[in-house]
This record gives sequence, C-alpha cells and structure tokens, in this order.
Amino acid sequence: MDFDLYDLSDDQLPEDLNGFLTYLNTIKGKSINTINAYKWDLTMFFKFMKLYKGLVPKSTNFDEIIINDIDSQFIKKIKLMDLYAFISFAENFRSNGNYAKARKVSALKSFFKFLHGKAKIISDNPAIELETPKLDKRNPVYLTLNESKSLLAATKESDSQRDFCIITLFLNCGLRLSELCSIDIPNIKTDTLTIIGKGNKERTVYLNNACIRSIESYLPVRNKEQHRIIDKNALFISNRFTRINKRTVEIMVKKYIKKAGLDPEKYTPHKLRHTAATLMYKYGQVDIRSLQKILGHENISTTQIYTHVDDETLRKAVNSNPLSD
Repeated sequence: MDFDLYDLSDDQLPEDLNGFLTYLNTIKGKSINTINAYKWDLTMFFKFMKLYKGLVPKSTNFDEIIINDIDSQFIKKIKLMDLYAFISFAENFRSNGNYAKARKVSALKSFFKFLHGKAKIISDNPAIELETPKLDKRNPVYLTLNESKSLLAATKESDSQRDFCIITLFLNCGLRLSELCSIDIPNIKTDTLTIIGKGNKERTVYLNNACIRSIESYLPVRNKEQHRIIDKNALFISNRFTRINKRTVEIMVKKYIKKAGLDPEKYTPHKLRHTAATLMYKYGQVDIRSLQKILGHENISTTQIYTHVDDETLRKAVNSNPLSD
C-alpha cells in the first residue's frame, strides 16, 4: 500500500514518544494515518521545546533540530504554559488554523495521558487542563445530484472501466480514499464488500446495482493482465500493475472533475464521500443512525453534519407555512 508503516525502532525520536506510538499501534489499534499524524505533531512539539527552552541556538533550522536526546527528566519538567506556548507557536509561526491546533491539542492530551496513566513516567499531567480551540461548524462540501451525474458521464466517456468503477464506488458507497485503495477482490461477495476502515475497524459496505455493474465491467479488463499484476488480490491496479495508491486516485479524480466542468481545487476524493452521504440522506430517506454505520463513523456527532445540508427542504418547509402568503 502507499502509506509508510510506522517504524517501531525510530532512533530519531525520544524513547518515551516511541513508547507512546507503539502503544497506539499495538494496544489501541490506531490506523497508520492517525499514528503518523500524532508522530508529526509531537515531533514538532519537542523541536519547539528545545528551541523554547534555549537548548539550541535561535538561528537553528527548525526542521534540523535533533530530539532523540530528550529523556523522561526533561518531559517531567514540562508545564501547562509550555503547551500553550507551543499552540501559540503553531498559530503564529506555522500558520495553523483552529482545526490544525485542535489536532495538536489532541495529540498532546493523549501523549501526556499515556505518560501519566499507563507508563507512570510523570506524576502530574500538564495537559489535563489544556483546552481545545473552539471550532466553527463547517457544512460539508459536496456535489449536487446533477453535478454527480455530470462527473459520472465525463468519466464514462474516457472508456476507462477502472476509473468509472472508482468514481461510481465513491459516489454510491461513501468510501474513504484509503478504504477504496485497500479493496481486495476476495472481500467482494455478491452485493457486499468487507473493508477495514478507520481505526482498523472492519465494516460491511452494501453495493447497489450501479456498483455491481461497474465492478463486473471492470474485472474482465483488469484480468486481461492477470499474469503481470503484483498484488493479485487488489481490485484497483495502477499502470505499473501494483495496487493503486492514494495519490494516483487523487490526480485521477481531479482530471474528471475538471472534465465535467467543475472546480478541481474544490472537489477531492473526500468530497465525493461527502457527496455520497449527502445524496443518501437527501434523497434516500436514510436515518442518521444508518448513515453513521454506512460511513463507518465512530461518533454520531460526526455524521450529524449531513443533517444541515438540505437547504432546499428547509426552504420548502418555511414556504409551506399557511401564513407565508
């Protein structure tokens, strides 16, 4: 697959950070993407701390600051105000918005909770009172029904059964990009697809007629070069006969978005996931709990963003008021 697996023996990181990342991987079962995000944020934090505490010259290139010499004694001295100083640094010198800052707060809170509660390395948790920046509610960006049809039509014109199948699955199933790339043929059973989603959780995706037809049309094309395919189980194959990677899909989606006369900078594979969820909620009479299961959301609050997108229904409801005239 196209992501980098977490190296459990990363000698460029502090020992306690390695321990935390290993815990996330082996005990908590977090996804590689989540582990790498925590690794990135906490690496930045420790580089900042060395600079903030005057342990390296101010002229030092930030990205070149070495942090594998940070030990438990250093970590025990970290205070709440140090954490706020880091969040301020992320905003003012790394141009982080509230969502990026919130992710860093989450990483810090999880790390110090582990050091205090699990590893017993610190006696006091400095992050316990660390507050998360207030996040404004954002409605999801998605394609309308007509725009979705235009995208499908533009993809079909290309005569690429693979690309048409990918766009069809995105728009009908609400898959994450990583989930689509990881689809294995043996996991497709008639009208169901078993995938490993976020947090390494297995879920069943139900395939409608459009998805089934697109897969059936694509498989014979794929199998023409069966002898050259490296990953025999992978559904979607690249031009190099390896499992397709996320970057290839991103580029492909942008190409067809542009071909359909839409903004390629506005719509990404994740926006197609939003589109599938919105169309199911708006036109399929799908209740929010069912939509949660379809999308593989751990918390219902994540799914509830789709209850705010149907402005036309709200407009009709207001206009139906007998006093509207």
